[in-house]
Formats: sequence, C-alpha cells, structure tokens
Amino acid sequence: MDFLSEVLKIIEGATKANASMASSYAGLLADKLEKAGEFKQARMIRERLQRAPQALAGAQRAGGGISPNSLPVDSESRLSTVDVSYPDLSEKQLVLPSAVEARVNEFVVNIERFDEFLRADSALPNRMLIYGNPGTGKTMLARKIAGRLGIPLLTVRCDTLMSSMLGQTSKNLRQVFEYATQLPCVIFLDEFDALASARGNERDIGELQRVVISLLQNIDSLSAEQIVIASTNHEQLLDPAIWRRFSFCISMPMPGLAQREQIWKVKLHSMLNPAINLHDLAKKSDLLSGSVIEQVCLDSRRDAVIDGEKYVNIAKLYRRLYVAIALQTGKKLNSIEDEIIWLRAQDTKIFSLRTLATLYKYSTRAIGNILKESETYEPQRSTEH
Repeated sequence: MDFLSEVLKIIEGATKANASMASSYAGLLADKLEKAGEFKQARMIRERLQRAPQALAGAQRAGGGISPNSLPVDSESRLSTVDVSYPDLSEKQLVLPSAVEARVNEFVVNIERFDEFLRADSALPNRMLIYGNPGTGKTMLARKIAGRLGIPLLTVRCDTLMSSMLGQTSKNLRQVFEYATQLPCVIFLDEFDALASARGNERDIGELQRVVISLLQNIDSLSAEQIVIASTNHEQLLDPAIWRRFSFCISMPMPGLAQREQIWKVKLHSMLNPAINLHDLAKKSDLLSGSVIEQVCLDSRRDAVIDGEKYVNIAKLYRRLYVAIALQTGKKLNSIEDEIIWLRAQDTKIFSLRTLATLYKYSTRAIGNILKESETYEPQRSTEH
C-alpha cells in the first residue's frame, strides 16, 4: 500500500484524540497524492479538512498545523526549546563533496521510498548524524534536506534544553519529542554533544547520565519513518550508544581544492570579477572552511557595492582572504601597520606598494617606510615609487 506511513500517522492521531496530528498528516498525504497524479483523492482530503473546525483548517498543507504559541518551552527559563523554519530549495547553495552528496541522496531516497523498503523488509530508520569541524555546512545540510522534502525543520536547541532543575532536562526532551511526532517534520538536534556526551566520565553526575538515558529512550520511542538529523562538532564526545541509533552517519570534511573553487564561484556569483583566478583563490584558502570563504565573499561583495563597482575588487578580496587566514591561524593584527606587513608577506605580487597605498589611503613612501621596519621588506622597482 502506498503512503502507508501517512495513513498510520493519521490513525495514530485519531486514536490519541490528537486532531492536530491527524490533520497535519492528512495534509501531507494530500500533497503526496497530488504529486503522484491522484488529484481527485487529494482534493477529497482537502475538502474534508476544510469542513473541519477552523482551528484545523490551516493544516491542509504539510506542517500547517504548527502554531508558534504552542511550541514547547523550558519551565525555568520560559524559552522555547525548538525553532520552526520552512527551508526551500531557493536558499543559498551548499557545495558538497561528491561522496557526501551521494550519501545525502541515499538518505533522501530512504525517506521518500520508505513504504516500498518497508514492504521489502529493507527499510532503515530515517536518522542521520552529521559531524565535522565548525563551518563545514552541517546546519545548511539539514535545511537542504528539509527543503528537498518540502516539510518544516524543527530545530531543537540542545543547549536550551539543559536545565539546572533536577529532572527538568529529561522533561524538556520528552515534550520536544512528543510535539515533533504530531506533524510531518525533520527533527534537527543541533549541538548534539550538549545532550549526548559519553557516560562514565569521572566528572559526570547522575543527572547528566539520566539525560543520556532519556535521550536514547526518546529516540527509540520514535517510529522508524520519523526523520531525525543530529549534528555535532565534537563527535568524539558522543556516547557509544548514540551512534547505534543513527542509520546514516556523514562526516563533513573541510572543503578540498575543487570544492573550494566551486564555493568561491558560487558565493561571488554575479559579482565575480572575470580577471579573478579561482584556482589560485582555492589554493590559497586551504585553511578555511566553507563558511569562512562565504563570509569573505559577502564582505567583498559589500565592498563592491560601497565602491559602486559591478565586480569585486581583486586586491580587496585578497586582503579579506588573508585577514581571515590570520584570524584562523591565531595571527594577531593589532594595527593597520601589522596588517600591511602581513599582506605583503603573503603575496608581494598582489600587494605592491602602489596597491597597498590605494587600499589604505597611504602614500607609497609611507607604505615603504612601514615595510622597511619589518623583516618582510623587499625593495620594489623604481616604477612603483
């Protein structure tokens, strides 16, 4: 039977007297029927929803039953423990290595054809763990998957879930998972290590161990078709039992040469200067994550807008690149003079005396004097003075 997952969820909502859950999944079923060409059946479902009480009428579309006023909150801080967003495929492009892209596609296919795999006794739980360094695109990937599926992203802020009150964290967890089962969505557990750190550490107290146990129990209580994505920058801290709960695990690496070149191209897009050597940019940004490269592109595009230029300025782009590298490597640039000396040391060809003078609105003589006081000074040809 096609669309068995949605039918089961509708029945579950009805048996629990949870009209919002039943209506939300009925809306999703109508969407899927329409995509499958079953327009009459989809229309019949939506007509029934329209005849439902007004409070449920908004659930005709998948996820439409979400109400910001009913989001679960931490009783101590009164802050919402989840954020609801509606990603779509028009959002900024995420450049992934081919192997990662293939694994993501496999995960999406597992979700979209879950009923078929279930009938063949080969379905895997729709759960993915994403791990890697900060800035490698873990959150963007979760949004991309939700956008491809056309359902809301329910982002669980794991740091907000943590409470100083005994037992409150486990209660917060239970509320979040109960809420998430009421509607078609992707449950995104951000900063997952805040909840799922390994048990047995000498510094652990009983409460923290109970949190991990509660997390495992809540994950296990979900049906296999419920979509769960977790992300962490510190996978080595995760409890070993956590890994067994995720059928798909993806390591997000720092971008390689070809990927960095593509990121520069995508993020500069319409303001890409035709004279820019993308391969050179990719080589010189090997220490940077995709998010840092994106920020350099954003800053460079803003510079071009300020200057009234159609394309980014090459010297300003490289200046922002090398300043970003300095920040990433712990190099302190406490003054304009430090920055000038640093840039000159990185690339004497791009940062000639004349270019540095233009960038910082100094005279070439002043630039030369700054460089003479440093070990990086190299005499320039007389045409630059």
